[in-house]
Amino acid sequence: MNRISSLEELVKAHEKYIELLNIRKISHQDEVKVEGQRCKREVMICGGTGCKSSRSDEILANLNNEIQKIGLADQVKVSITGCFGFCERGPIVKISPDNAFYVKVKPEDVHEIVNEHLLKGNIVERLLYEEPTVKKKVKRQDEMSFYKKQIRIALRNCGLINPEDIRESIGANGYLALGKVLTEMTPENVIELISSSGLRGRGGGGFSTGQKWSFGRMYESSEKYIICNADEGDPGAFMDRSILEGDPNSVIEGMAIAGYAIGASKGYIYIRAEYPLAIGRLKIAIEEARACGLLGKNILETGFDFDLELKYGAGAFVCGEETALIHSIEGCRGEPTNKPPFPAQSGLWNKPTCVNNVETLANVPAVIMKGAEWYSSIGTEKSKGTKVFALAGKINNVGLVEVPMGTTLREIIYDIGGGIKNGRKFKAVQTGGPSGGCIPAAYLDSPIDYESLIKIGSMMGSGGMIVMDEDNCMVDIAKFYLEFTVDESCGKCTPCRVGNKRLLEILTKITNGKGTEKDLADLKELAETIKDTSLCGLGQSAPNPVLSTMKYFMDEYEAHVKEKRCPSGVCKKLMRYEVSDKCIGCTKCARGCPVSCIAGKVKERHNINQDKCIKCGACYSSCPIGAIVRG
Repeated sequence: MNRISSLEELVKAHEKYIELLNIRKISHQDEVKVEGQRCKREVMICGGTGCKSSRSDEILANLNNEIQKIGLADQVKVSITGCFGFCERGPIVKISPDNAFYVKVKPEDVHEIVNEHLLKGNIVERLLYEEPTVKKKVKRQDEMSFYKKQIRIALRNCGLINPEDIRESIGANGYLALGKVLTEMTPENVIELISSSGLRGRGGGGFSTGQKWSFGRMYESSEKYIICNADEGDPGAFMDRSILEGDPNSVIEGMAIAGYAIGASKGYIYIRAEYPLAIGRLKIAIEEARACGLLGKNILETGFDFDLELKYGAGAFVCGEETALIHSIEGCRGEPTNKPPFPAQSGLWNKPTCVNNVETLANVPAVIMKGAEWYSSIGTEKSKGTKVFALAGKINNVGLVEVPMGTTLREIIYDIGGGIKNGRKFKAVQTGGPSGGCIPAAYLDSPIDYESLIKIGSMMGSGGMIVMDEDNCMVDIAKFYLEFTVDESCGKCTPCRVGNKRLLEILTKITNGKGTEKDLADLKELAETIKDTSLCGLGQSAPNPVLSTMKYFMDEYEAHVKEKRCPSGVCKKLMRYEVSDKCIGCTKCARGCPVSCIAGKVKERHNINQDKCIKCGACYSSCPIGAIVRG
């Protein structure tokens, strides 16, 4: 692509390259009748990390080979795209304009797709998604329950464009917001618009983006910086990674707009080195944007300079905290510092710095193009717009979902997520990762917004959402998150370094069956003290899983302490395997026991010697009729 030197040239490029996307944008209302005839089609293959790990690259290669072999190269275009979000059902192949959405595709399925669908126009029914509740095959993406309630703003181009081709990004309105800002708006106008929209930081804190930018604008300096926080470290979270893999140009554009707003000419994307695909696509996007004149000196001949540099994190969770992140970029140990001064006043190399996360920046171009009123019309009174969640755990539809703020937990888990796996009973959902809390079934109808989640003992966080069923032990869950935060603590402040370790020791004692009622009192008191006295957000929020599980699942803690029993049968030291009256004396359990602790005659009920039992679960797994009870 040639350099784009003005807004007029950018608009012309958009009008030209939008043609690349036209066939993909045909909705089900406009769907053309293509069955049984050969017509021009486009095959989009998910190129996100999840689908690539499930051999989507082989699917791409096989498709190209098959299409060449039967002479359809002039009729069919094959492209990669970013994550469609429906990760549980990947690899995904979508064919336009038929709007056929194939799931769990294997490389060996390609021959049938080409010969039946592309050559004859016949839908391959077996590869369509089946709604679990009604057992009905669904052909189109927009008819799936997983997508019906979603409104995709941050994810608007993921699954639509090829993230490695800037022409497709421009065709999908990429960089038009930057052009509008540089030619029609002052920095103050931009900040006012973002403030009016109600956009808040999507990295966890929920601070007003416009207000943060206004602080960055307020402080005078010869140099200022914009930092994109792509150090996504929550267990089970992959929102930012997917945006960077599927639409890196939206983040680059958002950073350039932020730079213009606060008066910065340099930006840094701080991304963890464990994201090689996102890094590779960012590099391509940055190079292409520079070549087009959309990054670098004198962008669109407006006199505005802005360029980017990638900085790699080594996987330290604490570097998600903005001051620790800044120190890491400077080449120092990633440790937080007291605030004030805030980074907007004295940040990177003691210069005014604004730190925004990936999802926040991806929203910015859409807000600029469609206006503050449009964005603020979505969501709730205090939490505007949409939020991307990584839905994981004991849920049928694992994946990325983007829903309006105010959507209830029940809607996300049951309407979008398809309910709990294997028909099990919902127990809790953890929002906000290690910093959040576990929310019980009583609050399933709570709206998802910043204030509501805090009120019930959790938080939005960056958007992790892990669903748990009746087989999860909530004491063990609290222990799991404490193990993570203890390991990730930078060790700078005593409450976090020492206090969280003491919390973990008490939890370990309880799950080993050695806890006392005093331990329960100490656990709560210590957790509240750590929350009040830690230096940064990691330490302040680390006790949340403990406090929320104690609040809502105290009966499980008491069972561990008073009865020396784990109700869910998870904590190994408290586990017992017993033979119920259902036993038919088949002897399979006895034959499979590695320590010979099961005795009994054929066709008679067997017994387990609890003193010899090592709680390996071999008997539980081998019993053909479920006569072994775990508890």
